[in-house]
Amino acid sequence: MLLVAGMAWAAVAADDRSTVAQRVIAITRDSKWTPVATIPIGFRTFHPQGMVKIGDTFFVSSVEVTTPTRRFAEPTGGYDRDPGKGVGHLFQIDSKGGLVSDLTLVARDAYHPGGIDYDGRHIWISLAEYRPNSHSVIYKVDPATMTATEVLQVGDHIGGIVRNTDDNTLHGLNWGSRRFYRWTLDKAGRATNANRPLEALSTLNTSHYVDYQDCKYLGGRAMLCSGLAAIGQAPSPGFRLGGLDLVSLADGRPLHQTPVPLWTPGGTVMTQNPFWIEPSAAGLRVYFMPEDDRSTIYVYDVNTK
Repeated sequence: MLLVAGMAWAAVAADDRSTVAQRVIAITRDSKWTPVATIPIGFRTFHPQGMVKIGDTFFVSSVEVTTPTRRFAEPTGGYDRDPGKGVGHLFQIDSKGGLVSDLTLVARDAYHPGGIDYDGRHIWISLAEYRPNSHSVIYKVDPATMTATEVLQVGDHIGGIVRNTDDNTLHGLNWGSRRFYRWTLDKAGRATNANRPLEALSTLNTSHYVDYQDCKYLGGRAMLCSGLAAIGQAPSPGFRLGGLDLVSLADGRPLHQTPVPLWTPGGTVMTQNPFWIEPSAAGLRVYFMPEDDRSTIYVYDVNTK
């Protein structure tokens, strides 16, 4: 089933992604978002991060923190906190919210998986230490067997990964998505420039509208990212604004930005973490999974026609 779904996606992905990109540009602050369904997740999800949908199956990355990080009084060894402890998860979830399988990931102090992407064959996932300016391991996962293969290691916290199938490149976002990285791949999927200095592989994110949480490649050398911005002054909880950004992978600049004025019944912004997007009769169908521990997938159609 998954192999068939994967091959089908590979065959039509370019058209689907192009359609999504064109329709995303039509989303404005006045667009109508219509709730379609809610899918309660039937197990503890910890802190979800990224989502892809293959056929009717969802794959969701999540971090389980067993010992929270502890901030240092003064920076120590280049870090502002200790690494804490935890376990990374890639959940395979059926269309009714049931757990099919759970791939666990830990690489020394790295246990925080971020936003994920799917290229028609592999799910791409970064496993990072839960602190900025740290270390990450990039994996590709076969969704049919739920096995992970290490691709490269990075001397920074990579909170999201995107697979550019047109240029055969990988693109990573660091802590707070303030910096973009680009790695070239060979035909075997190995990084060919991983030994270059990080500064030579990176571009500053010139947009400060929202911090990106989860991104998907949409073809045309562009990615779509969901994210949020916390607005307010401590100790007030402030206001959280969600948004979607279509971003050029050529120079890291936004091509289209739009707020997403949707919140859960408990007040959590919909774009807090995982999302998936696909064409629908109304224009676009978007899946959000913003809540921790006891999560729900919220399904919306947005009218772009």
